[in-house]
Amino acid sequence: MEMRNISPRLQRVSVVTAGFGQNMLLTFVSTFLLLYLTQYAGIGRQGLIAVAAIMSAGKVFDALNDPLMGTLVDRTRTRWGKLRPYILFSALPVAFFSAILFCIPDASELVKLIFFGVCYVLWDVAYTACDVPFWGLIGAAFSDKGERAKVISYVRAFGAIALGVATLGAPWLAKLLSFAPETTGAGWSRAAILVCAVGMGMFLLAFFNTREARDYADEPQVSLKTLFSAFFSNKPLFLVLLGSILGFGRSVIQAGGAVFAVIAYDDEGTFTLIGGAIIAGMALASFLAPLLLKKVKDKPAMIYSTLFASLVYAAMYFVGFENVFVMMGMIFLTGLTLGVFSVVQTTMIADSVDAMERRTGVRSDGIAFSSLTFVSKLMGSLSVLAFGAVIASLGYEKGVEVTAHMKDATYRTITLLPAASCLVSVVPFLFFELPGEGERGK
Repeated sequence: MEMRNISPRLQRVSVVTAGFGQNMLLTFVSTFLLLYLTQYAGIGRQGLIAVAAIMSAGKVFDALNDPLMGTLVDRTRTRWGKLRPYILFSALPVAFFSAILFCIPDASELVKLIFFGVCYVLWDVAYTACDVPFWGLIGAAFSDKGERAKVISYVRAFGAIALGVATLGAPWLAKLLSFAPETTGAGWSRAAILVCAVGMGMFLLAFFNTREARDYADEPQVSLKTLFSAFFSNKPLFLVLLGSILGFGRSVIQAGGAVFAVIAYDDEGTFTLIGGAIIAGMALASFLAPLLLKKVKDKPAMIYSTLFASLVYAAMYFVGFENVFVMMGMIFLTGLTLGVFSVVQTTMIADSVDAMERRTGVRSDGIAFSSLTFVSKLMGSLSVLAFGAVIASLGYEKGVEVTAHMKDATYRTITLLPAASCLVSVVPFLFFELPGEGERGK
């Protein structure tokens, strides 16, 4: 075992900083990839359909990739622990493949799509190898529930701030690095390389400045039968996952907001206002979540915040998008609900892992949090697929004349779709309960 002692404060700061760097990179990719492909890489309407199909196929691949990664983590035994080695060795591949997605070659559209497809799958594998262990590490390094809830909330809060930094700053960074009067594809490529290098550099702190509370070095490997038996019998975990998937509409604004800004306002920079509103709400709610959870149990906090989100999204549709500042106020409210969701979702999963360990003696951080990362990516993929299908069906591509129908249809997609999605997602959470511990499971 490593001899260096790490103070709890340093562990907290390092995990939060690592989460900040990781979220900055992920936000850059998830928020601006479609914009880069359609506006700068020369992917047309038919190509966009292929891109959406590639990304969706990648998430189907995740159905095997994420649980496989989680299983591998749970069976790993090293002097560094079972989670930290993957954080160390995944950082460079994640940085490389994230950046290369914004370096599409100047070639035929078929070559561009093949290049994108290969790189996207490799990026997906690399990102899984960093994300699953990171979230598992929070549960493994912070065994006290109160402390863990605070760390999760801070990771989510600073993740929202990282989202804001990337969302608001990336267009300006890309323009600055274009070294030209207008933003160029090369500018986006340089911005991606810089963001990815800095983000993964910060992420490595989660390896160097943390320790897992449990010593796995001398423990025997858990059999696959035992591991999967514990996982598949964890009903509360599966209810959280199902509710999260049904609520995929929460991610539509992030997936298509930049393109919507171009369609509705002919200015991708307007997305900085829209993005800033939702990010502010997410960050505020994440910081306040520990206080909320002292007053309200996990289950009702999830249910009522989701119902409120559904109402706000529906109201946004009737308010319209003509007044950007009024819409920003409503998007801020959706950000509050999204912040509560992200914290409560993670604590519910961590609590379900604790409950399963008490019942079976098996702690499955890896496979449980691999399901969280899979669901998060699936939510993003479904959002991209839904939004991409809408703008493709409308015949939108760079240079086409934007009609009022295009504007209205894209606005319906980022309002009514999330409203319906949130409403349906409440149902599984109604049945969430940890065995023998009451509604909250504490």
